[in-house]
Order: sequence, then structure tokens, then C-alpha cells
Amino acid sequence: MIRLATPADAHAMAEIYRPIVADTAISFELEPPGTAEMERRRASASAFAPWLVLDDGGVLGYAYASRHRERAAYQWCVDVTIYVGGHHRRHGIGRTLYTALFELLRLQGFYAAHAGITLPNAGSVGLHESLGFRLVGVYPAVGYKLGAWHDVGWWQLQLRERTVAPRPLRTVAEIQATEEWTAALHGR
Repeated sequence: MIRLATPADAHAMAEIYRPIVADTAISFELEPPGTAEMERRRASASAFAPWLVLDDGGVLGYAYASRHRERAAYQWCVDVTIYVGGHHRRHGIGRTLYTALFELLRLQGFYAAHAGITLPNAGSVGLHESLGFRLVGVYPAVGYKLGAWHDVGWWQLQLRERTVAPRPLRTVAEIQATEEWTAALHGR
């Protein structure tokens, strides 16, 4: 079941994220956030865009969108993030979460989603490109972690055709009351 994340999910999300921070360069964080910090992040991001979990008797993965940048002209674009628990990768969870998230972002009125991926990461690149993302640039040797410098590639997914004058964005609360919200969460 895909649903909005709640405060009760913070511990499970922190546990999914912990080994990614501690053992890889996928995340440029150096210290894994705890449950309280993960809940703070969820609450902050959820005020802007959906933060979803896939729950099958426990949280198997999560996906969310955040502001691309703070300047007003960027307001119709988001950065997206997805993490799936180690034993649940390559079972379609990432694709399922992202598909629902992108539909909800379209309902809100967003035009583009961006994903930053530490390179190399064939799994993440493959997932994003299979969903329609295209590479728009690479920051060479932009982060130092685990004894090495790492590049970060940036991918973009167009969520809708650009218009001359975009409409104001809708809030998560506004779209939750629609049939389209339910359809997006249930893959219809």
C-alpha cells in the first residue's frame, strides 16, 4: 500500500537510510540522521509536496519531493528522492513509489522533477532513465566521502508541457480531496 508517511514511519525511514549514509557515497551526509531528525525532515517536506511510503506490513521504501531552489521562479520544479530498504531493491518498489509521486506532483501543478545521483550508480541511473529522466549535467568531483571525490549527475523529468504563464501550485491538502489522488496512490 502506498500512502503518505506519518510520524510513526520516521524510525523505519531512518533505518532504511542509515546504511546508505554510513556505508556508501550515495548520500553525501556523513552521519545518519536519527528518528527525530527524519521526522523533522518529513514534516518539513510534507508541507510542500507528498512524502510517500510503501507499506507492506512495514515500510519497505519511501519517496518524496522537495523545493528545487528557494528563489520564486523555481517554484514549479522539485527535486525528488527515493530510498528502498536493502532487501527490497529490484522488486519494483522504487518504480511504484515514483510513479505515484509523479502523478501527485502533476496534480499539484509542478512542471519538472530533478534527481541528483552520485556517480557511478547504475541502479539509480537505470531506474530514473527508465521513468523518462534525461541527463542534464554532471558536477565533477563535487563531494568527498569515503576517501574519494565523487561526481554527481543531474537528471530531469518533464512532468507536463511548459506553458507561458503557469498556474499557481495546489497544496497537498487540496489534491487529497480529489479522486485523482486516490487513483494515483492505487496505480490507476
